[in-house]
Amino acid sequence: MTIQEPLPVADAVPLMGCPYKSDPYPLYEQMREDGPIHRVLFPSGVNAWLVTGYEAAHATLNDERLGKNHDRGNDRWRARASIMPEPQHSQLQVHLLHQDPPRHTRMRRYVTDAFTPRRVDALRPRFQELADALVDALPEAGPADLVAGFAAHFPFQVLAETIGLPAPLAARFDRDWGKVVQPVGPTDPGRPMYEARLHGLQSYIAEVVAHKREDAGDDLLGRLVVARDEGELTQEELDSMIFQLLVAGQEPVTNQITTALIALLRHPDQLARLRDDPALLPRAVEELLRYDSAFELTTWRFLAEDDDLHGTAVPAGDSVIVSLCAANRDPRRFENPDDLVLDRSPNPHLAFGHGIHFCPGAALARAELQIALGTILNRLPGLRLAVADEDLEWIQAVLGRGTSRLPVAYDRRV
Repeated sequence: MTIQEPLPVADAVPLMGCPYKSDPYPLYEQMREDGPIHRVLFPSGVNAWLVTGYEAAHATLNDERLGKNHDRGNDRWRARASIMPEPQHSQLQVHLLHQDPPRHTRMRRYVTDAFTPRRVDALRPRFQELADALVDALPEAGPADLVAGFAAHFPFQVLAETIGLPAPLAARFDRDWGKVVQPVGPTDPGRPMYEARLHGLQSYIAEVVAHKREDAGDDLLGRLVVARDEGELTQEELDSMIFQLLVAGQEPVTNQITTALIALLRHPDQLARLRDDPALLPRAVEELLRYDSAFELTTWRFLAEDDDLHGTAVPAGDSVIVSLCAANRDPRRFENPDDLVLDRSPNPHLAFGHGIHFCPGAALARAELQIALGTILNRLPGLRLAVADEDLEWIQAVLGRGTSRLPVAYDRRV
């Protein structure tokens, strides 16, 4: 294989702006046709390598040469990456997404037991109660905003039940704290607000730890605190894992609910089919995850040494990112990939990643999506967009897809 030299930074493809965030798929199609790996530019000024095709994405997600720890990043990456400032970076960024084996292996085992399919299935009746209560609070007849009225709340309520977050503390969680994962550079006018949110979230995590230390309980948060007190986790690992649970454990599901609903609203025949055949929900959720994944891009990976990646020379410490959305629309892996086929089978999508960093909460996310979509479609007949499609406000997050509002109309609330 001929190894190509890196493209000049000036030739990097910009991944930013409203047209791109509204519909990135035409760009991804062109990139896939041009090759498996591309030099790209993010809003923060970070230049990175983007992997786009399914085969290349699958291989990259399983490539043992690529590590996740930020210490692997080179000075070029570090200068623009807008990494969380100290001391918060050292205290809150030591979570699973930024670790490699064996540390990653040791830490991950504490989380996986809480999200097993059997445990998730046992909690489904409670999740259904939460979903029904949110729909009960919607107007009897539309319009309504399904982000503010449902999607912004349901995933966090489910998460709180699953990990053992006490109700009084859950009620005080500020959803804006989740925005600390969105890059805000040191000279950005929004930096003071970013740092205020960061301090607020860190104080909240300290309260959670103090509460669970007094009343650990047989739940994930309690077990993590016990592991810290018994010396199995460091304080930084404990705080970082709680940070990851509170932020990564809810916002992607909020966004996935919106992308799934938009896909169905754009395909009313498929919406009607799913509403009339609830048994189709599990397979439909897999297709909706493939069709438009809320986890659009993975987080950073780094080579320890200059090396070849899919025929291109990639310098050590440059950030390598996989486009899950681009991989999931690859026609070499999926027949008619731009069509929404609710009973598609097989459906080996990469919406939850692959390899050792496969999302540990995948079973929980699947259950949430099945319950959320099933409840909304069943209880809001005549569901339709209340604004023009082009007026939907897509979030400008770097790694994720979703809308900040989802105004809908419906005939009545059943």
